[in-house]
This record gives sequence, C-alpha cells and structure tokens, in this order.
Amino acid sequence: MELTYHQEGDYLIPNLEVDKQPERPLNKYGRMRLAYLKEHRRTLYSQLFLKVKLKEHCLEIGDAAQERLDEMMPQLAKAAGATEELKARDPMKWVGLMNNCKAQAEEIILAELVYA
Repeated sequence: MELTYHQEGDYLIPNLEVDKQPERPLNKYGRMRLAYLKEHRRTLYSQLFLKVKLKEHCLEIGDAAQERLDEMMPQLAKAAGATEELKARDPMKWVGLMNNCKAQAEEIILAELVYA
C-alpha cells in the first residue's frame, strides 16, 4: 500500500480516507447489540471498530432481530388466542395478550441474536 501526502504549511499530512459507513440509524436491537458488545465483549467490539465494521454488524443484527420479531408475533398471537374477534369484544384482554406475546418474542430474540 502506497501512501500519498499533501503539504499544509511545514507539515506533510497523509491522504487517508475512511470507509463509508451506512447512513441508516440503528434500531432498538442494533443499539442493544452495540451496548452489549461495548460492555461485555470488548475484544469483538474493538476488532469490529478498527475494521470499520461495527455499525454494519449492528445494523445486520438489528434487521435480523426485527425480521424475526415480525415472523414470530403472528404465530404467538394465534397460539395465545389474540384474534380480531377478541380485539373487538375485549380490547384490554387483547392488549394484555399481545404485550405478553411481544415479551416472549423479545426474550427469544435477545437470547438468540443480541446477546449471543
């Protein structure tokens, strides 16, 4: 690898370019993965950071987690009996069941993807 320089005053400054980072913001699960790596997996965090792959990694985990949540929610809701009929008849019970389903799905996703 050959470095080129440009002169600013009496100094030669290397012409360095940083790889482009994805422009999208991290979702909830991507931010949780970033915090987990920073706190508990420092070596992996440092490796990804130095290779400029950290944000890309967290985006991938976040996207995978969101897709998994979107797949699991209808299945869990059906198994719990949270139907449209129940939603019309007893909305509070339906909300409780849906919250329970989301908590179950998130517990699985966090264990399998975010904290793995």
